[in-house]
Amino acid sequence: MFVPFQFLLLLLLLLISRAFHSSSEYLIGVGSYDITGPAADVNMMGYANSDQIASGIHFRLRARAFIVAEPQGNRVAFVNLDACMASQIVTIKVLERLKARYGDLYTEKNVAISGIHTHAGPGGYLQYVTYIVTSLGFVRQSFDVLVDGIEQTIIQAHESLRPGSVFVNKGDLLDAGVNRSPSSYLNNPAAERSKYKYNVDKEMTLLKFVDSQSGPIGSFNWFATHGTSMSRTNSLISGDNKGAAARFMEDWFQNGQKISSDSSSKIPRRVSTIVSDLSRNHSRLLDIAASFKSSRGQNVAKTLDAKIRVRKASKRKFVSAFCQSNCGDVSPNVLGTFCIDTGLPCDFNHSTCNGKNELCYGRGPGYPDEFESTRIIGEKQFKMAVQLFNKATEKLQGKIGYQHAYIDFSNLQVTVPKAGGGSETVKTCPAAMGFGFAAGTTDGPGAFDFKQGDDKGNDFWRLVRNVLRTPGPEQVQCQKPKPILLDTGEMKTPYDWAPSILPVQIFRIGQLVILSVPGEFTTMAGRRLRDAVKSFLISLDSKEFGNNLHVVIAGLTNTYSQYIATFEEYEVQRYEGASTLYGPHTLTAYIQEFKKLATALVNGQTLPRGPQPPDLLAKQISLLSPVVVDSTPLGVSFGDVKADVPPKSTFRRGQQVNATFWSGCPRNDLMTEGSFAVVETLRDGGNWVPVYDDDDFSVKFKWSREEKLSPESQATVEWRIPESAVDGVYRIRHYGASKSLFGSITSFSGSSSAFVLSDIVTMRNSDSQ
Repeated sequence: MFVPFQFLLLLLLLLISRAFHSSSEYLIGVGSYDITGPAADVNMMGYANSDQIASGIHFRLRARAFIVAEPQGNRVAFVNLDACMASQIVTIKVLERLKARYGDLYTEKNVAISGIHTHAGPGGYLQYVTYIVTSLGFVRQSFDVLVDGIEQTIIQAHESLRPGSVFVNKGDLLDAGVNRSPSSYLNNPAAERSKYKYNVDKEMTLLKFVDSQSGPIGSFNWFATHGTSMSRTNSLISGDNKGAAARFMEDWFQNGQKISSDSSSKIPRRVSTIVSDLSRNHSRLLDIAASFKSSRGQNVAKTLDAKIRVRKASKRKFVSAFCQSNCGDVSPNVLGTFCIDTGLPCDFNHSTCNGKNELCYGRGPGYPDEFESTRIIGEKQFKMAVQLFNKATEKLQGKIGYQHAYIDFSNLQVTVPKAGGGSETVKTCPAAMGFGFAAGTTDGPGAFDFKQGDDKGNDFWRLVRNVLRTPGPEQVQCQKPKPILLDTGEMKTPYDWAPSILPVQIFRIGQLVILSVPGEFTTMAGRRLRDAVKSFLISLDSKEFGNNLHVVIAGLTNTYSQYIATFEEYEVQRYEGASTLYGPHTLTAYIQEFKKLATALVNGQTLPRGPQPPDLLAKQISLLSPVVVDSTPLGVSFGDVKADVPPKSTFRRGQQVNATFWSGCPRNDLMTEGSFAVVETLRDGGNWVPVYDDDDFSVKFKWSREEKLSPESQATVEWRIPESAVDGVYRIRHYGASKSLFGSITSFSGSSSAFVLSDIVTMRNSDSQ
C-alpha cells in the first residue's frame, strides 16, 4: 500500500512531539520587570513611620513571575513582588488588564501576587485607610508602577512559555531568623512545641525551572524571615534581605554560577585593555583619567531605549525570586534585642526597657550597619538557595490545579473543639487592632506608652479611640481578650479602613501545593495550617498525595490583612496577636476554609466565588503634594557636578567614591527599567561603558533638597568599590529629569571627572577616600 510522504512526515513529527512532551511534562516561563517606583517624597510602607520618607535607592525593586502550564490544560501564574505586601486594588486592576489581553486564561483563580515584605519600598498603593494614613493617602505613582510591572512580568512569562521541567528541593537554613515574640510562642501547648526543634521555621523550599532546550531559566523559593534588616529610619528604597538575595542569585547565574566572598556584584567584568601591563602604567592611567573632566549637564532623549542599565533585558533571562512565607514572628535581627540606652537585653515578656517599648531594638548580624545586615541575611538565603538549586533532582510531575474563594472574615461561622469534648460553633469578628499593635515590634518599636502583651488597655487611649469610633459590646466580647484600640472593621469614613472580604487560594503543581494567604502567619500558625492541609489532602487521596507531598505557604498574597496568630498566642496579645484582626478564631477559620479548597481541588469541584471585595479606587484621597518645579542656581545646569571626585584620584577596592550633581525630583521620571546612577569604565577607542548601576548592591543613589520646600535639589552617587571590580579608568554618571514651571519634563545627564581604580597607589593619591 502506498503511504503519502506528507503522512509519514506528519506521523514522525507527532512521535517526536509526544517523546518531547513526555520528558517535559509542563510548559514553563519566567518574567521580571522594574517596580522601583517614586524614589522621593513618598512614605515607605511597613513601619508606619511618618518620618520615613524615600530619598534615593539602595537597589531597585522588581516583580518576578513564573507560569507553569499543562500543554493542553490548566496553568498557574505566581508573581513575587519586591514590595511590602500585595494590595487588593492592585490585584483587581492587574486582573482586569489580563482579562482584556488574554480573556479567561488568567483570572483570580490561577494568578497569585505575593509580597516579600520589605519595609523599604514606596507606600500608598493599598486601598484601605489604615494602610495609607502615613503616606498621606493614595499615591498614584506607587500604584501604577506595581500594576504596570506585574502586567509586564506576566506578559514576559507567558510569551516565553516553552517545554520544560520543574524540580523541587528543601533544606534548613539555621541562622537567618529568630523568633521576636518568644514569650507568645511559649504559650502554645508544650506537646505541640515538642514536635519542633526550633521556635521558627528553618526550612527553605525551592523550585528550579529548566527549559528542555536552553537549560535553567529560574528559581523561586519560600523561606520565612521578615524584611526588616533595613531599619525604620532608612530612607533608601531597598528590597531588603530577600531582594538582595534575588539580586545576588541572578548575578551569580549570569556570572557562570561561581560563588565568591564578594556578593556586591556578580556581573562579568572584562579586564581593561586601554593600557598594557597596568602594574607598570599606573601613571599612564592617571594621565588618561585626568583628560576626562566632569561634564556639564546636558539634555538627553526621553525614551526607554535611551535609558541606561547594566543588566539589559533579554527574552530568556534567568529569574530568581525569594518569596515570603509564615514570617509573622520571625525577625532577621538575629543577634537579639537590646536596650539602646543601657545595652542590656530587653524585657522578655513585653520587649521594653524600663517600661518603654521605644528603647528596645533587635540587632542584625551587621550591627550597627543595616546595609551590612541586609547583605549578610540576603547572602545566607542566596547561598542556601544555590545549594538547593544545584542538588535539585526531584521532578514535579502530575496535575496542575487551583482553587480560589472570597470569604467574609468579619462574620464567619467556625466550628471549634470544646475543652470537655465535642465541638461548638463560634464566629470571627469585624477587624480590630489591639493596644499591643501600637507598641510595634523589636524590628520597629512604636511610641508613647504602649507595650506588647497588653491585654487591658488604658482609659486615656480609649478616650482618644472613641473620637474615631467606640466599639460596641458585641465587638468587645468577640475580640476578647484583645482590648480594642482601633475598631477598623467598623470604621467606614471616608471609606473602609480595613478589609472584610479576603481571598484564599490554593495551587497545585504535581506534588507541590502552594497556600496563598493574605497576611502574616506566625510560625506556629503556619505550621498548623500546613499540617492540616497536608494531612487532609492525603486523607482525601492517599494514592495521589503520598509521602512526597510538599506544602508551602505564600504569605502576604493577593491582598493584606495583617497577622494571623494561634489562639494561644492571641491570648498573650503581643504585637502579632494584637494585629490578628478577626478575633481569636482567625486561624481556625483559615484552616476550615482551606480544607474546603483542598476538597474542591481533589474532587474537581467549582467553589462558589463568594462575596466580591470592593473596588475603592474612585474613592481614594491623596494629600501628597505634586512636584511643582525644579530649579538650579544661576549659571548652573541640571546634571552639573556640585561636588566632584578629587582630581587625579586613585581608589582601591573596598573604598568609596562619591560624586554630587545638581538634580531634579526623581518623581519626574521613575527611570523604570533604567538608572539614576551609573558607574562607567573606559574601554578601547575611548568608549565609556556602564558596568554598575543603581540596581547593584555597591551603588547608592541619594537625593535631597537644599531646604524642605526648595525647588533646588541634589543627587549623590556613592560607589563602594567591590572586590570584583577590575583595574582601569572610571567615572560616575547621573541621569535625571527636571520639571519646568509650565509642567514640561526634560531629561538630563551629567558625569564626574574620571578616576583610576588600582591597587597600586602613589604617595600623591594615598589619602583618596
